[in-house]
Amino acid sequence: MTQMLESLMLGAVAMGSLVASLFFLRFWVRTRDSFFLFFSAAFLIEAASRVGLAFGRAANEYEPLFYLPRLLAFSLIALAVILKNRPGRP
Repeated sequence: MTQMLESLMLGAVAMGSLVASLFFLRFWVRTRDSFFLFFSAAFLIEAASRVGLAFGRAANEYEPLFYLPRLLAFSLIALAVILKNRPGRP
């Protein structure tokens, strides 16, 4: 029962991340601002990570391998914020 609930929650988080990715992708298409593209990519990576975690053999969120996509996603978000706030940006 616990495994089924955990898979359900991972699927819900993956779906939410995918929706957020599509939301930011829509704004990128309208504005062509790389800020939205970085956020879209970060949420897409997060969705893929959750799907991999749900279907993975280990299925343990605390394994170091599952931290790498999160590190990449949060790095993309940080990079987007830094690039958006840099001085002299047109």
